[in-house]
Amino acid sequence: MSQWVINGLRTGIKTTVYPRDAERAAGVTPGLPCGCDAPSPSAAAALVDCCPTQVFSRINGKVLADVRRCIHCYRCVHGIEHPAAWQQTYEWATVRDWQNEFDQSFKHSIHICVVDAGDCGACLNEVKQLNNPYYNMHRLGFFITPSPRHADVLLVVGPVTDHMRVALKKIYDAMPTPKRVVAVGACALTGGVFANSFVCVKGLAEVLPVDVEVPGNPPPPLAILHGLLVAAGRKSPASLMASPSAIETNAAKF
Repeated sequence: MSQWVINGLRTGIKTTVYPRDAERAAGVTPGLPCGCDAPSPSAAAALVDCCPTQVFSRINGKVLADVRRCIHCYRCVHGIEHPAAWQQTYEWATVRDWQNEFDQSFKHSIHICVVDAGDCGACLNEVKQLNNPYYNMHRLGFFITPSPRHADVLLVVGPVTDHMRVALKKIYDAMPTPKRVVAVGACALTGGVFANSFVCVKGLAEVLPVDVEVPGNPPPPLAILHGLLVAAGRKSPASLMASPSAIETNAAKF
């Protein structure tokens, strides 16, 4: 026991510097695909056809990427002659629609109600990581609450299966105002690989008014943390539709 204490004191505090500064540690993000200028029509068609969730589309000779649909299968990177460009970022949260504004009393303490709406466990596991010592969301004033009556933010993971529709509406109605809804993961945004299933909807927005969307399958903890900061009005949302030249891109290596 004493040796553990000594080793802990020698190691010191190892918590991410984000959002005070950019996180530069390796492995904090899997990245996201982005649009590109395809070298040929056949290369563009290959990118469009290789994706199982229709991330890519062709418009005026360019390949556009809807990252909300990306499930990180990497088919656009492996086994294809002209792989997609890849952005190694983690600030992915975008604003879908503001339903209300937080006043000053919410700037430093936000309570979050997390709901599993049919998640496979991947996105939920990443949300859990926010409570570990490295990400330590408590230092930023974010706290998990089991009661929607005490919640300022409703964070939902999963494709919203049929048996969760009524439950989600009841949870949302029980929350006091002002309140925000944050959808986390490709399934919550678009239904993911389950989008055409008869047992779920095509994204949380079909059931509740979504304020902030965090793409990824699953999104890394820093992307989810960015979404919470955006919801609290303490960070600007991402601009994931920027041109490839405006985004730091490189070939993905896995």
